[in-house]
Formats: sequence, structure tokens, C-alpha cells
Amino acid sequence: MAIVSQKVSDLSGKQGDDKQFAAVVVRQHPDIDQPKALDVLVPELKQFADISTDLVILEVTMPNGNKQDVYVPLEEFNKAAPNMAEVLKNARGTRGRVPGTRVGNGNG
Repeated sequence: MAIVSQKVSDLSGKQGDDKQFAAVVVRQHPDIDQPKALDVLVPELKQFADISTDLVILEVTMPNGNKQDVYVPLEEFNKAAPNMAEVLKNARGTRGRVPGTRVGNGNG
């Protein structure tokens, strides 16, 4: 007698063996307060279109010091200013000097 282990997709209820499943962790969702793990058949992953190549991730720090990550589609982010590429090019870095400044003691 043999014991056969079958997994069941959390999405569709379809059965399969371990080699047919991907582990998916939902890190953030309005309906959960902690990450949740799902067993998903590999073909079912196509339902989750990856937009990471067209996604801008912003870290917003409010005046009171609270920080929040904001995820914005690239197309929408670029609409925030008519010349967003130039705005980004001229923006100061998070480390180092402000663009256009020079190192020196001012004695020319």
C-alpha cells in the first residue's frame, strides 16, 4: 500500500503534486493584517499580471514623521509633472550632495 500526497490549489481547488505548485505569499492586502501563504498551481500564476516593470515605488514621509510606501503605475507617475524625466534628473539624491554643487573650500 502506498500513500500519495496531493495538494489542493487555494484558488481553484484543483489537485496536484508538490512539483506542480508555487508558494505565493500575500504580503499586503486590505483584508489581512499579516502575510498569508497560498498554494497555487503554476498555470494559475498567469492570473497575476506582473506590473513591476511599469511600477514606481515611492516612500512618502509625512510632516509628522509617518512613512508609507506608495505604489504607482509608471504612466500615472509620469503625469504628475509635464516634464517628469527632467524633474527626476534634477532631483537631489537621498545620499550625498545636491545636484550642481561642487566640492571645495570656496577659495577658487
